[in-house]
Amino acid sequence: MSAPIPTKVHYHKQDRELELTYAGGESHRLSVEYLRVFSPSAEVRGHGPDSATLQVGKKHVGLANISQTGRYALKLHFDDGHDSGLYSWDYLYDLIQHRETNWADYLRRLEQAGASREPLGIEIKQL
Repeated sequence: MSAPIPTKVHYHKQDRELELTYAGGESHRLSVEYLRVFSPSAEVRGHGPDSATLQVGKKHVGLANISQTGRYALKLHFDDGHDSGLYSWDYLYDLIQHRETNWADYLRRLEQAGASREPLGIEIKQL
């Protein structure tokens, strides 16, 4: 069974959240940090279950651009330069459905690694 296709996609820049609205009014907001650390790209997920790269320091990441890829996915261009990986409608809906479990697991892995969501050093952004 395929996931529903959003009827509207809206980036709330101030809150750094992507809102997906579906037919019937169902609406979900995902933080850009969550989307970034769970990027479907090989750079993040690796090429197998044991080769994923833990994403750290992404608490303040935002989106520089969003583009639709065909009728099946979004390409998210993050302001930290990451822009590989396509977020299919199925993958986005899976992220919505498993948000709490995914996030708890991510925080656990950060703690185990002695890492942080906070960026290292001085944050520099171009406007």
